[in-house]
Amino acid sequence: MKIPIPKLQAIIRYFATNTDPRLLGKKKLMKLLYFADFTHVKKYASPITYDNYVHLEHGPVPSTILNLINAVENDTDDAILADSLSVEVKEDTLLRRIVPTRAFTEQDKKYFSPSELKVLQSVCERFGNKTGKFIEDRSHEEATWLKTDELEDIPYTLAVDDPDCLVDKEEIELALSVMG
Repeated sequence: MKIPIPKLQAIIRYFATNTDPRLLGKKKLMKLLYFADFTHVKKYASPITYDNYVHLEHGPVPSTILNLINAVENDTDDAILADSLSVEVKEDTLLRRIVPTRAFTEQDKKYFSPSELKVLQSVCERFGNKTGKFIEDRSHEEATWLKTDELEDIPYTLAVDDPDCLVDKEEIELALSVMG
């Protein structure tokens, strides 16, 4: 993963501030990150987080970010993100609610390009009041899900197989090589 931790923290705060906080569980966060990354790839050829996505049962998941969130849930004191969020477990439910220590502020905007902010906003507008299950079902309609098998890495270049992709495979490969 090439995303700096402060930028990741800002993304999580953005999603927590601009979606229904009662519905922001771990699954929904993973899907919001997926749609942010792959929407940015489809429009601008580069992802926002550069995390490695894996095909899991409930949809594409950014592997490093999932591990960082799981660390907060399992061992809050030593987790890298422990000072910026908590994971609340509700009784009698599977929801693992993501709760940042503060809201997204103007200061957080410095971590993002204008195109990244535009994509984060569009993802929140599309999925902000939806459940994790709803977004999971949408992710299962994407080429990245349909053309990979469980536990397989999902290449960003598969985004070109979706009808809403505005860039070609070479543009994505070039963008990824610049960051590599």
